[in-house]
Amino acid sequence: MTSLWARVVLASCCWWGIASVVPAFSSEPVERTASSRQWERLLAEAGQLHLPTTFLKAIPPDFIRFEFDDLRAYAAEYHPGEHRMVLNRSLSFNAAGRILKPLTKMTHKELEVLYHELFHAYMDYLASFVEQPGDAGSVSNELMNFARTQQACRYGNVMIAPVVQRPDETESRYLTESESWEALNETWAVFIGWTVWHQLEVQRQGVESMFRQQRLMDRWVQRLEMAFQNGELRGYYAPQDADERRIAHKRFLAKPSQLTWIEASVLMTQALGFPDEFIHRIQPFQGFPQVDAPRIPC
Repeated sequence: MTSLWARVVLASCCWWGIASVVPAFSSEPVERTASSRQWERLLAEAGQLHLPTTFLKAIPPDFIRFEFDDLRAYAAEYHPGEHRMVLNRSLSFNAAGRILKPLTKMTHKELEVLYHELFHAYMDYLASFVEQPGDAGSVSNELMNFARTQQACRYGNVMIAPVVQRPDETESRYLTESESWEALNETWAVFIGWTVWHQLEVQRQGVESMFRQQRLMDRWVQRLEMAFQNGELRGYYAPQDADERRIAHKRFLAKPSQLTWIEASVLMTQALGFPDEFIHRIQPFQGFPQVDAPRIPC
């Protein structure tokens, strides 16, 4: 009797053990499938809007974890290392906070914000995998090497505008490694978002890509020239020093430390996938505004 009861108990334990394990294994492929479907939809809708997809296609479908919240201070935020993107609930389908709203239903400003954060995810992906054993391709390696060079040459010593409302009043700052990396990432992401917003703006009246009409390309280039002249293409960083952080949560770069033409051309080529002939046509020697060269030789 005791032996029979022991066998019954053992069989029950085994059954419950298997039952508790099966759902854990079966749910993971479901989550991956859902992520893949959402990512495929995002890429398809970006193509439908004639928006850049080159750097998006390099990101694995399940790399980013999308979350939604009622954000107050920011429209969105990305957490490197956690691969977590937190978007305002308004960017979710029906504002329900579950899945991403279709890109075709987003405003130009919402798409600018989304692309800004997606580029952060791309740089997070490159930093996580390209710099580790086993790379993500020669183009990604080249972009990452360029980023590290620019971090040392340009973003280690920057000019900031301590008072945002007075951009002409500047100060020089030496940044820590984490501050300089954030300053580069934010500056580059600002350019990616700017690029998308203005591409949508010049394409507003038509359904074709701006690259199919010389008039639209010229209009976009004029906007880019004005952005450089006005010092719009500059990022920011969060000070590491606790005392300084109590004064300002963010330090915005000044115009002398904004994006350079070299950085813009590399990003247009390697991240955005803009046609080479278009980029060559807007080289600085053809009247494009020059920007300050790096102060630290590389």
